[in-house]
Amino acid sequence: MTYVVGLTGGIGSGKSAVADLFAQRGVTVVDTDAIAHTLTAPGGAAMPPIRAGFGGGVVSADGALDRAAMRAMVFADPSARKRLEAILHPLIRAECERRIAAAAGAPYAMLVVPLLIEAGDYRKRVDRIAVVDCAEATQIDRVMSRSGLARAEVERILAAQATRGERLAAADDVIDNDGDIAALTPQIERLHENYLALSPRLG
Repeated sequence: MTYVVGLTGGIGSGKSAVADLFAQRGVTVVDTDAIAHTLTAPGGAAMPPIRAGFGGGVVSADGALDRAAMRAMVFADPSARKRLEAILHPLIRAECERRIAAAAGAPYAMLVVPLLIEAGDYRKRVDRIAVVDCAEATQIDRVMSRSGLARAEVERILAAQATRGERLAAADDVIDNDGDIAALTPQIERLHENYLALSPRLG
């Protein structure tokens, strides 16, 4: 069995930058967000059941998921989130398992799950949890600058996620990402060496 490290953190914490640094060290990175984007792209496997369940109003002209329309629907109707998750989550989990199985030759795999703390079933699939942490103000600034969302909308997204304290309480390892990429690198190098030591394949 491949040793699996779960990587998580709130929106705007910098999970992608951290995952990229691990990937540069030869780690197999399986990103649930990237899988979700593929599933909801034009021709994606999730689009027919999404169209059937939510109607054409959440489908863009090119056949992809209209994320803004779906975001508005989910915030307005909590049951819509559950219906969307019921479509997406089984497809995402199956693809994660396929990619992790395909990484059987790697020393370990990293499963990037934004809502790992909130989704109990993912916690059962990982051997260790690493949390990318930064101040909430940093998260808000990063998301506003990259997405153009208003502060109130970013705060609403944050409120729907696990709190910073809940993530830290669940963490085996904490990666401080309040600084720049130069401050991340030595942390990733240290953790990478630790995960290599913990992996049954190399330990």
